[in-house]
Amino acid sequence: MIKTDIPLKITAHDHLHHQKVSDPCGIIIFGASGDLTHRKLMPALYDLYHAKLLPENFFIIGSARTRWNDKVFRERVLGILKEKKKPDPSLQKKFAEHIYYRSAEYADPHSLRSLAALMKELDTKHSARENVIFYFATPSDIYCDLIQKLAQVGMVSKTKSGKPWIHAVFEKPFGSDSASARKLNKIILNVLDESQVYRIDHYLGKETVQNILMFRFANTIFEPLWNRRYIDHVQITASEILGVEHRAGYYDKAGQLRDMFQNHMFQLLALVAMEEPVKFEAKEYRNEKLKVAKAIRAIPKDKMRQFVALGQYGAGKIGSRKVPAYRQEKGVPPHSTTETFAALKILIDNPRWKGVPFYLRSGKRLNHPMTEIAIHFKKVPRSIFTHLKVDQFKPNVLSFRIQPNEGIFLSFEAKYPGPKLTMASLNLGFNYKDAFKTTPMGPYERLLLDCIKGDQMLFVREDMVEVSWKFITSILKQREKLLPRVFPNYRSGSWGPETANQIIQQDGRTWQDF
Repeated sequence: MIKTDIPLKITAHDHLHHQKVSDPCGIIIFGASGDLTHRKLMPALYDLYHAKLLPENFFIIGSARTRWNDKVFRERVLGILKEKKKPDPSLQKKFAEHIYYRSAEYADPHSLRSLAALMKELDTKHSARENVIFYFATPSDIYCDLIQKLAQVGMVSKTKSGKPWIHAVFEKPFGSDSASARKLNKIILNVLDESQVYRIDHYLGKETVQNILMFRFANTIFEPLWNRRYIDHVQITASEILGVEHRAGYYDKAGQLRDMFQNHMFQLLALVAMEEPVKFEAKEYRNEKLKVAKAIRAIPKDKMRQFVALGQYGAGKIGSRKVPAYRQEKGVPPHSTTETFAALKILIDNPRWKGVPFYLRSGKRLNHPMTEIAIHFKKVPRSIFTHLKVDQFKPNVLSFRIQPNEGIFLSFEAKYPGPKLTMASLNLGFNYKDAFKTTPMGPYERLLLDCIKGDQMLFVREDMVEVSWKFITSILKQREKLLPRVFPNYRSGSWGPETANQIIQQDGRTWQDF
């Protein structure tokens, strides 16, 4: 393929951007001794502090069962921050002065009352005005008991409007099937109002994901083509070269369908397929995503294999490095039938997308690490060029590269220079790093900032969680019948099992190569 680089003239419409000043607040992180807190949350909060996006008056309390104190927690946080590309010891030390730690048994009301007393003390010290964020970075099976205990000791309550405010952030997985998700929603909403609940999906905080809406609805040339008349099909791929790593305990109970499809993959699909919101605000935006989820056609039980393919990785090579099979990974049962790969064909029954298949695939230990949405347009209906047949023209493909090398690319056909009538495929596009000369804000930074400001647009609403779980649960109930006779069924370093190819090839299409 021939590529071309065209200089971009970047005009930033600063007058369109309104930055709301963040309210003072306290941030309480449950599960503070865990991996998520140290790899994602504390670095993200520091980056906001470094960028002067955190309120001037704030404090952070880490809480877990681990018997640490303020000094130990601060030292661990500072140890992580030292790994920054451009460490600033002075600023990092000032940040650490806002950090505290309190060991707590979450099932023990006395322990939580002690935490509440510390919150009150620090609220006065840092003038946080009693605004508070509770971040649940614990295993999801603790959510129900913990939120109820917090309500019993008076730490959380419903505050529909006014100040001070209480926001509660819940990490995925939000439930393990439709029944558990409904139960979790019911318990949480007995204690909090939906306006206080922030179900986080970090994919929605990625700059390139947010740009899908801007691309569609701020440019007149694309939206008229965004329908079944011009689009042949859509492919969404989220591939990893990593294996299960340190997450075997969680992952073997979850699998790829629960870990990736109910949340990340469905959110990407909804952004591509949704109608234009009446207003660019949380309620209208989330209403349109919900309509997409509700319009997804249920898969008949007797046709599951035509729509779903599951796989588990075996031994192989990632580059030149040999890697073990899933069943040989530390912490994985030797006869596990947990899927590490899934591919789905999804149909949306509404006027815009009737008959347009969406092919979704995601897995571990695949050939290349990337997340991309590819909009495949229809072929030209006929060729007017002598000696060139319709099949010799490649259809246009619009690609949203979510990660890595974030950008947007459009393939198109042009004449290759010379006396012969020869076609060439070119790419027109840009990547964020080169075009904007800046590093996009990380997803956790963006979502934490939105939570502080009370903006729920990029968080998942109760009804969307339940509708997406309903669809995935229907597949999970047929999972045993869908499993191949032999696991593992794809080699590490490949693009997954052959059954994934069959799902798309049965329709006369192929997966996009990378």
